[in-house]
Amino acid sequence: MTELRDAVPGLGDPAPVHAIRVEAEDGRAAVRLIGEIDAALRPEASASMGMALMSGLPVVIDATEATFVDSSGVAFVLQLHLAASEAGIPVTLRDPHRVLREVLDMVGLSVVIPDDEG
Repeated sequence: MTELRDAVPGLGDPAPVHAIRVEAEDGRAAVRLIGEIDAALRPEASASMGMALMSGLPVVIDATEATFVDSSGVAFVLQLHLAASEAGIPVTLRDPHRVLREVLDMVGLSVVIPDDEG
C-alpha cells in the first residue's frame, strides 16, 4: 500500500533548509536567516523586508541558524538596515556564530549594525 506522502510529491518533506522568515519576538520583528542566504532567496528577502518594515517594530536580524551568507545576503541585510533607518526603526544583529558579522567585517561595515543585547 502506498502512503499518502509517497503519492503526493512534496507532502511530508522537511521544512526548507534555507529561508528568511519574519517572526514577532518580545515586541520586535525578528528576521531569521536560516541556512545558506544567497540570491536564490531573493523573493523571500523582498517579502521579509516588507513585513519587517510594515510592522513598525524594532528589527533584530537573527543569523543564529545561518551557515553561509553571500554578497546578495549582505546586500539584503544592508538594504533592510538602510530602509529601517530611514523609517526611524532601530536594527540590531544577533549572530552568535559570527557568520554574518565576519562578512560585514570583511567589507568594512561591521559597525553599521550593532549587536543585539537581548
